[in-house]
Amino acid sequence: MYETQYHRAGSVSEAAALIGKAEDGKFLGGGQTLLPTMKQRLAAPSDLVDLTKIPDLKGIKVEGDAVVIGAATTHSEVATSDVVREKLPGLATLASGIGDPAVRHMGTIGGSISNNDPAADYPAGLVGLNATVKTSKRSIAAENFFVGMFETALEDDEIVVSVSFPVPQKSGYSKYPNPASRYAMAGVFVSQQADGSVRVAVTGAGSDGVFRVAEMESALGSNWAPDAVAGIHVNDGDMLSDIHGSSEYRANLVTVMAKRAIAAS
Repeated sequence: MYETQYHRAGSVSEAAALIGKAEDGKFLGGGQTLLPTMKQRLAAPSDLVDLTKIPDLKGIKVEGDAVVIGAATTHSEVATSDVVREKLPGLATLASGIGDPAVRHMGTIGGSISNNDPAADYPAGLVGLNATVKTSKRSIAAENFFVGMFETALEDDEIVVSVSFPVPQKSGYSKYPNPASRYAMAGVFVSQQADGSVRVAVTGAGSDGVFRVAEMESALGSNWAPDAVAGIHVNDGDMLSDIHGSSEYRANLVTVMAKRAIAAS
C-alpha cells in the first residue's frame, strides 16, 4: 500500500470538510472493496475519511410506512434486525447471504451501494423495493442512483446518509453465488408494493449493472406465483459473459432465481 492519511470523522459535515481538503481523498465505509484495492496498488488515495463512527449514519428505524437504515449499518445488523426480518424479509435474506461472516460484520450498506459492484446484492434490493437514498445533499430514487457499472449519481463530496425502504406486502430474494467470492452470478429481488404494483430487479447478470424485468413484473401483477415467470427469459445479449458463466447461462439463471425468490416471498 502507498502512504495515506487516515481521518476518523465524527459527523457528516466534518467528513465532507475533510474530503474537501484532501488532494485525492476517499470515503471509507467497511473497507471490503477499497482496502483490498489499495493493497493491490490499484488505488492510492491521499486521504481516507472513515465514516463508520458517525452516530447519524448508524441504526435501523421505522418512519411511517418505511424502514430507514443508516449508511454505516453493517450487513450483519441488517440481516439480524427484527424490524427488517418482519417488514423487509427479502432484504434480511439478501444481507444474510453477502460474503462470509467477516465481511458481513465489517461491510456496510452505504459502502456497498456507493461502490455499485455489478455483482453486489444490495442494488437489486434497493431497486426491487423502490428505495430512496438520502445523501448529505439530496434524496435520490434507487433507479436514478445506480447509473452504470461501478458508477452512481453521487458527487465526489457527497455522502450516503441512509436508505429508506417502503414496506411492501411481499418481498423475496434469491441468488446463485459464485462459489469463491459469494458475489451474485445472478440475483433476483421481487416485491409486491403496498399499492399492489410489482417490481423485479436483477443483479450480477446484466452487462450494465442492476436492471428491472418488466415482462416478469406484468406477469406477477396478474398471478403472484413462480409459474407466472417460468416461461419468461431475458435477452442474453444484455448479460455478462466471463470465465464463471456465459451470457446464456446467466440469462437462464435469472428465470430460475426469479422463481425461487417468488416462492420464498
